Amino acid sequence: MTRYRLRAPVIAAAALLLAACSSNLSAEPTASGSPAKLIIATTVSPITSIASSIGGDKVTIEGIVPEGTNSHTFEPAPQVAELLSKADVIFVNGLKLEDPTQELARANMKDGSEMIEVGSKTLPESDYIYDFSFPKSEGKPNPHLWTDPPFAVKYAAVIRDELTRRDPANADYYAANYTAFQKKANELAAALRTDQKTVPAGSLKLLTYHDAYAYFAKDFGWQIIGAVQPRNFSDPTPSEVAALINQVRDQQVPTIFGSEVFPSKVLEEIGRATGARYEDSLRDDDLPGTPGQQDHSWLGLMKYDYITMIKGLGGTATNLEAISTATSTPDTAAYPQ
Repeated sequence: MTRYRLRAPVIAAAALLLAACSSNLSAEPTASGSPAKLIIATTVSPITSIASSIGGDKVTIEGIVPEGTNSHTFEPAPQVAELLSKADVIFVNGLKLEDPTQELARANMKDGSEMIEVGSKTLPESDYIYDFSFPKSEGKPNPHLWTDPPFAVKYAAVIRDELTRRDPANADYYAANYTAFQKKANELAAALRTDQKTVPAGSLKLLTYHDAYAYFAKDFGWQIIGAVQPRNFSDPTPSEVAALINQVRDQQVPTIFGSEVFPSKVLEEIGRATGARYEDSLRDDDLPGTPGQQDHSWLGLMKYDYITMIKGLGGTATNLEAISTATSTPDTAAYPQ
């Protein structure tokens, strides 16, 4: 390979040019002469919410995956290509969650834009979790990092760093928003660790419809005993249902948790057969309420889920219930419906 050596004056000129270009990597200035806001595209709503918590009103954020949609099987509509062609940054989860969306993005991204896998950036491959819903043989690890507060904070840090790199004029704003998000996430985690002690000994066990809590369980000392929705997202076989019934009986699980978005006749059947209560309101990535409401956020989502799980397993959620989901950072994201 031929190597070229640049002379000092050329290097200096290039450095000046790069410095000028890096002052704001967003779109062209507006008619008023002020820099245009960065256009940020995101996938699942928890990532959209976290990005909005950091970017606030300094960026334009548009989600891609409608709430209440199975993000594993989501196929983006052709009109999503227009958003992807305008975006300066596309934040996706990664860990093989959004392959069709990433494929569409690669075909339509404009020059200078970047697609960032926030999950893949925060979790080394050696720490990927494979399980009954995400077997290693199929090459897709469990991607649900955002249900664990420490990983959500890492997501926020990745987003902060990228927004700061592209929009250094607002670096202090992004840093302050990150600090506020980190404080709330840490507060949530501390409240959870306190409240989960009220659950009877040996009862921190989850049987869910969808396997979305593997990293959370590892971090907080819970046990995932199974998930009803198998890896191909169909209903489990009769033998698999029988095995789950025996497991719930043997481990005396008081409550089994279904999905608010995907009602499950199978979980109802397991509840009837075992006497366990069927709680059908757990959420994986569908934010509570509607856009603009205080609880419609990553914090509101996880607060709701943790309270639901703690109470369902026989504990009290006094500390979690006391956490305010109010924030000083405006949520300006456009959530697809």
